[in-house]
Amino acid sequence: MDLWDHLFAQTYDPIMVPLQFLIIFCTFYYLFLSFFGLWKKKEKVVAPPSKQFALVVAAHNEQAVIGPLVENLKQMDYPRELYEIFIIADNCTDQTAAIAREAGAEVYERFNRQQRGKGYALEWMFEKIFRMERQFDAVVIFDADNLVKANFLTEMNNKLMEGHQIVQCYLDSKNPFDNWVTATFSIAFWHCNRLLQLARYNIGLSNILGGTGMCITTKLLREYGWGATSLTEDLEFSMKALMNGIKTVWAHEAVIYDEKPLTFMQSWNQRKRWAQGHVDIFLRYFPKLVWKGITTGDFRMLDGAMHLFQPLLVIFVTFFMVMSYIEPFHSNYTLVFNVMNDLNVWKILSYIQLAQPLIALMLDKVDRRSYKYVLLYPIFIYSWVPIVFLGFLHRNRREWSHTVHTRGLSYNEVVK
Repeated sequence: MDLWDHLFAQTYDPIMVPLQFLIIFCTFYYLFLSFFGLWKKKEKVVAPPSKQFALVVAAHNEQAVIGPLVENLKQMDYPRELYEIFIIADNCTDQTAAIAREAGAEVYERFNRQQRGKGYALEWMFEKIFRMERQFDAVVIFDADNLVKANFLTEMNNKLMEGHQIVQCYLDSKNPFDNWVTATFSIAFWHCNRLLQLARYNIGLSNILGGTGMCITTKLLREYGWGATSLTEDLEFSMKALMNGIKTVWAHEAVIYDEKPLTFMQSWNQRKRWAQGHVDIFLRYFPKLVWKGITTGDFRMLDGAMHLFQPLLVIFVTFFMVMSYIEPFHSNYTLVFNVMNDLNVWKILSYIQLAQPLIALMLDKVDRRSYKYVLLYPIFIYSWVPIVFLGFLHRNRREWSHTVHTRGLSYNEVVK
């Protein structure tokens, strides 16, 4: 080793080796976690309907899909007098408000060009709900493009009666077979539902809110406030609650059907917004969660920090993958990875990771037409790499990127 190599090693070995071990730890952690999603807990007997719900939908120019959603929400298997439907027509320039009113929802129109985005719209609406004469036990947040399984409020009522304050539902797909983009996007959600969200729930960790199908008690909102106005308001509120020792729980049998982007560019733009928001929340909450998790011994906080760490993990993995093809980096500075490779550990892990989506689909009895798209799933996964890098670069940009929804399907058309 010449002088330059020696100096390089002295500088970078203390960084490179720990980073490799960190990547290995994270890889095995998520593999270990996924095993707990192989079964479902037997849930308690359903409680009689008693909780009152405010169903809140933030809608920006959603005239193509808002009508079917309102009609769907009116048909829930839950006493109609125990819930109300509120539509926020947020900076709309189309017929969203008129269609929602005609369908039977209570509509509130909001016009604010400075504070744009779902988080601001929800905060505005929550303040109005708190001042209403009628008192609700919880708010349930949906997106305008959703359709909802009839038992949804029954499942939420049951969770609230058990004493939980934040509940996330199963995120299914409204249009999984429109094309390969919607199919692979749907597989990502099915995979996450079963082998991450259900897994966390099974072992008592805190789940992550998914942007829609979220139930939060009004008591909690009054006490801590919403305050989640970032590009990923769901992740922000999840971490805010977790910092205060309040975990989110999972309701696997409460299902919503979400419209997936129809083109790769729509998918790219939506995920880029998620990545920007994720990085923002990582920078704000990761150090605090790690510190509080260590000092209090609450592993739920450390798991939450692990979730926030994922964008940085993608960057580290990409860095070492590139290094592995460059000499002298390959031989000198990816030593730990090289040992793993010699033992065929990476090859075995890659086979397991390829099998995981298929296992998730089989466990949740997803339509078999989805199986063939598992072959294209790696394209979706690896497209996250440039998206995450852009998320870091544009983390301070707060412009809301609206995804256009056009699949105005009825509930019966989706579940037939």
